[in-house]
Amino acid sequence: MSDVSMSTLVPLPVVLTLLGAGATLMLSRRPQAQRFVTITILAAVAVIAAVLMVQADSNGPQVLWLGGWASPLGIALVADRLSALMLLVSAVVTLMVLLYSLGQRMTGEEAGAPLSIYHPTFLVLVAGVSNAFLAGDLFNLFVAFEMLLFASYVLLTLGGTEARIRAGTIYVVVNMLSSSLFLISLAAVYSATGSLNFAQLAVRLGEIPDGTALMLQLLLLTTFAIKAAIFPLSFWLPDSYPTAPAPVTAVFAGLLTKVGVYAILRIQTLLFPDSPLSGLLMWAALATMVVGILGAIAQSDIKRMLSFTLVSHIGYMVFGIGLATGAGFSGAIFYVAHHITIQTALFLVVGLIERRAGSTGLIRIGGLARLSPLLAILFFVPAMNLAGIPPMSGFIGKVGLLQAGLEVGTPLSYTLVAAGAVTSLLTLYAVAKTWGLAFWRTPEQAHEMMRALPGLEDDLDENQHRHGFVIHRQHVHVAGTAFGTRELDEARRVVDVDAPDRDLHQRLRDGSLPSRLPLGMVVPTAALIGFSLALTLVAGPLYGYTDRAAHALLERTPYISSVLGSDS
Repeated sequence: MSDVSMSTLVPLPVVLTLLGAGATLMLSRRPQAQRFVTITILAAVAVIAAVLMVQADSNGPQVLWLGGWASPLGIALVADRLSALMLLVSAVVTLMVLLYSLGQRMTGEEAGAPLSIYHPTFLVLVAGVSNAFLAGDLFNLFVAFEMLLFASYVLLTLGGTEARIRAGTIYVVVNMLSSSLFLISLAAVYSATGSLNFAQLAVRLGEIPDGTALMLQLLLLTTFAIKAAIFPLSFWLPDSYPTAPAPVTAVFAGLLTKVGVYAILRIQTLLFPDSPLSGLLMWAALATMVVGILGAIAQSDIKRMLSFTLVSHIGYMVFGIGLATGAGFSGAIFYVAHHITIQTALFLVVGLIERRAGSTGLIRIGGLARLSPLLAILFFVPAMNLAGIPPMSGFIGKVGLLQAGLEVGTPLSYTLVAAGAVTSLLTLYAVAKTWGLAFWRTPEQAHEMMRALPGLEDDLDENQHRHGFVIHRQHVHVAGTAFGTRELDEARRVVDVDAPDRDLHQRLRDGSLPSRLPLGMVVPTAALIGFSLALTLVAGPLYGYTDRAAHALLERTPYISSVLGSDS
């Protein structure tokens, strides 16, 4: 196939999903046809992404100027090694999430918006993600973010519950502020350079005063830091994601923040290659890792724990970008691909836990390993991968980043290496704590904990034994695990929202829980976990690919010449 014919594949991930959104909307009265269209399109996008990945690796960036406009007047879509890899991983993840959501709806688990809304909105979300990865200019990237915002707000508020509307409102307000800042950034960039095309900006930004370039970089980094949930701009995420339906939370956690990380990586390498702000990024990475993981270990709800680990592990990716070396960029790219799959898989597993146990609050559930051994395995494998247990892909990605930090050899990089190692250990502690409470502790112990909660304040000073616990001023010890008073406050909030008189022990006694997990939810979850394990099996070739992608990002010339041709 010629280069010209291959370049025509570049817009298809966006075009097909948008056409599919329109088709599924017209098929609102035919749910089976909707499902067929959506699954077919997402599978086709995955195949196209794989072809683009091979082609970009063999023949360089694939570029298509929309509408036949000559460069640099038109809108360019570009698939280089980085964007093609992100496109492939996102396509696989969204396909599995879609299959999972279909399985969940067939069981009647998630009552909410009509199916006719879900499919078109989900496809618009996928189109936005694809457009963000392929965008060759800042304005098209802005359009992609707005597509994501529109679709994600609809998905986030499915069901119309008070908690979801509140979380959706926070999400929209924060993202509208970041969108406004993005528009200001676009105006400033165009005013200073006369262009918004990435390849042209890579040439022209070197010709403007250093102070102006620094201001533009700060504006863009702040915008994308909000999207990526980098501390201290990550405050919105833990309250927004956990309230959504399981498949929605999964795709949000796995993909949306990574689009922000991708944007930071793109502008840092292509637009600001000799950035004076690399040190600032490394300090932000340090704060993000530490604050995020400390928040994770303080949570008493699995969804919120994973939301904080999501924030924490964004720090690893920013760490690699801040190093501004080939090894750092390669490690960051590998870690993004790993984390998209593993974080999405964990949130899908949490959806299964919620269905099987009726809750995700650690105060309320226990004994899941005996109740559902399959569920225990499905949680254990990605949890260990998230924690970086060798030889899994999480371990490989972290080792690559830590080695890159040691190669730089500055005091700040050494500090980040130490923080990365500590964060990995604390991640292991957080998931091990979750495992101990949710899977090893018996439902009866959880039930006794629930009975102790309502009168806890009256007993804080009594230091007495009651219901099988030791209750004192600072902690409650249950089955060898200490809950701080902050965690107990969070537990009460979860309990109040989620039927305080119905914990797992009581549900098991009255038989109100489903007897088995739906196959339509288990199979996509297991497939995604298998995909994450496949990253371990192909870690050598994949790391070679990310090394080549990082080298191309540092060199910049292949991208610029492919987009501008003779104009470069």
